[in-house]
Amino acid sequence: MATVDECRTALHDLAAKLAANAEARGKLDLDRTLACRITDLETAFHGRITGGLLTDIADGDDPKAKIALITTSDNLIALINGRLDITRAMASRQIAIKANPFDLLKLRKLL
Repeated sequence: MATVDECRTALHDLAAKLAANAEARGKLDLDRTLACRITDLETAFHGRITGGLLTDIADGDDPKAKIALITTSDNLIALINGRLDITRAMASRQIAIKANPFDLLKLRKLL
C-alpha cells in the first residue's frame, strides 16, 4: 500500500506530464473539477482539469467535483506511472471514474 505522500507526489507528477505534453496534444476543451478518492487510505485530493492541464491540486475531497476517480493507492500509482492501462483497469473494476460520457471521451485523450 502506498502512502498519502506517494499519492500526492504521483498526482503532481501527472500534472507535470500533462503540462509537458500539452503543446503536442493541443488544447483540450475540458474545464472540470476533479476529485481523486483513495479508498484504502480513506483520503482524497482535488484539483481542476483545464486546457489539458491538471492544476490546483490540494488535499481533501470535493463532493461537487464533476469528475471523480476512485481507486486504491497502489492502483493510482500504477496508473500514473503507466503500469496500469486505464481501459483494462476500468473493465476489471480496479478503478472507477464517475463523469458524464462526453467528459470520459475527452479524458481518454489525456491518458
